[in-house]
Amino acid sequence: MRSEAETVDEYVAALPDGRREAVAAVRGLILANLPEGYREEMSFGMIGYVVPLERHPDTYNGQPLAYAALASQKNHMSLYLMSVYGEAGEAFRERWAASGKKLDMGKSCVRFRSVDDLALDVIAAEIAANSVDEHIAHYEATRH
Repeated sequence: MRSEAETVDEYVAALPDGRREAVAAVRGLILANLPEGYREEMSFGMIGYVVPLERHPDTYNGQPLAYAALASQKNHMSLYLMSVYGEAGEAFRERWAASGKKLDMGKSCVRFRSVDDLALDVIAAEIAANSVDEHIAHYEATRH
């Protein structure tokens, strides 16, 4: 469900009770662990955590390079982690399994219905693990 909110605060405020609290909690976790240099903004109708174009303008779509995103969908909430896409996600999946929590995940999207569904320590570690320079280097290495 794409939001027309112009700011992250508007997006969160427009969510229904329960979802508002869950998204706010995950947002707080992300912000507390987000390495310096990323920016929080509305991106593609969801909350995005991106490398600003001023830092890295050479992207495939002319948009800031995505690092993570957080969204409220029709049937669940989603946390998108670009750092766990493909083979890079194996270690993430192993850490999640060790947490004892059930993982509902697509290629880079962790789906959840409540904060209790999440392995918060695993998410915090993944968010904190990649500096802007490391994320750009990985993007560039996979792009060519």
